[in-house]
Amino acid sequence: MSVKAVWPHGSMALLTQLEADSISHSSQGELYDLYRNCSLAVLNSGNLTDNSKELLENFQNFEIDVIRTERGLKIELINPPKSSMVDGEIIKSLQRHLYSVLRDIVQIHASRSELLKLVGDKKLEKLEKETNRDLITNVIFHILRNAGALVPNVKPNIAVCWGGHSIPDDEYEYAYKVGYALGLREIDICTGCGPGIMEAPMKGAIFGHVVQNAGACRCIGLTEPSIIAAEPPNSMVSELIIMPDIEKRLEAFVRMGHALIVFPGGPGTAEELLYILGIKLCRENRHNPIPLILTGNEKSRPYFEALDNFLRKCFGDEISRNYRIIINDPDAVAEEVKNGLENALDHRTLIHDSYCYNWSLYVPDDLQHPFEVTHENMAALNLHHDQEPQLLAAALRRAFSGIVTGNVKEHGIRLVEKQGPFTLHGDQDIIESMDKLMRDFIAQGRILLSNREYKPCYVFEADPT
Repeated sequence: MSVKAVWPHGSMALLTQLEADSISHSSQGELYDLYRNCSLAVLNSGNLTDNSKELLENFQNFEIDVIRTERGLKIELINPPKSSMVDGEIIKSLQRHLYSVLRDIVQIHASRSELLKLVGDKKLEKLEKETNRDLITNVIFHILRNAGALVPNVKPNIAVCWGGHSIPDDEYEYAYKVGYALGLREIDICTGCGPGIMEAPMKGAIFGHVVQNAGACRCIGLTEPSIIAAEPPNSMVSELIIMPDIEKRLEAFVRMGHALIVFPGGPGTAEELLYILGIKLCRENRHNPIPLILTGNEKSRPYFEALDNFLRKCFGDEISRNYRIIINDPDAVAEEVKNGLENALDHRTLIHDSYCYNWSLYVPDDLQHPFEVTHENMAALNLHHDQEPQLLAAALRRAFSGIVTGNVKEHGIRLVEKQGPFTLHGDQDIIESMDKLMRDFIAQGRILLSNREYKPCYVFEADPT
């Protein structure tokens, strides 16, 4: 048995007894499993995986404990992955990420405990199902502020990069070049923190900052408990933040970021794209500049053509006004982002909105409330044209979120193993478009890292005409 100790620093070196007990293995704390699994994912950083169930099964003998000593708090790691150590010591960047896990897991619990004291158990249950928009937005702000991610008095400067964790080398190289072009313009990067597209722009931007003698590039990684094991933090991440769920993670991206870049990916990238389109389609946001760029190298052109065709089939040709597709031109992407940052600066200065957090952005309820992926909820999604376009975008976002859950998340994989694939119903043209897009993803190798043959976790059924 291998046992390693890590000493947290700063405010996380001190926890209340209740906080420490809630995540302690020896005390059988209520948050222990969540804390243990997120910590294991961090220690697995740099190892390519796409299946959280397999990761957890491969390290069943890993444990983590929190011990209070006369010097403060000590984290004890039992049988950590060998890849997390050099000469018998935990890699320092991973130690820093372990502090982030500790901070965010404790904070999620603390926020809920405070609400519980204020409103009571039954009211809290109702509140969590029908939470008002402002409360969720403030909770997200509180988490980001506590993590030190919101920096005041700095002009808009963060480009959010979305894309797949499973990409070929040439697409990685292109994303690196885009990141380098952004770094030369001293633009910081925020991604989902995993491998592939989430790593490449960060690496390029770091080098671009170095060339410009611009100081350290901020490489912000936003994740959440159900996905972190399938997408462990890459080695470029300098600021790791764990949000409570996928919806708050997505809202954090668009509140904190100033421009959005979509690289090639799979169902998860489609989910992210549909999320921001659901926001851009709201008339409340028609004057709120949200630059959205879809980009890749020449070989990825078929990917964007498939995605563009899918969106036009579901929403009509006018949907293309909400994004710009740029193929094989990193400098054009960086220039578009820079122009977008200048527009964001002018807009927020005019309306006196914060540079570091987009309070004025309207996020509809269907994009804020957590979606519980079950067979019943997936079958009940409204995938029909007879509704406002932002509502269709939200329903499609949930559909792809369910597919991601069935593909890579531990509880989703077990759900599909037990009950079979999810069934999605809707208008024939929407269902056919989804089916074609997923077939394109599969043919292009956009789903899953491993070499095993992909077995869909879904079935599409068009409504009778």
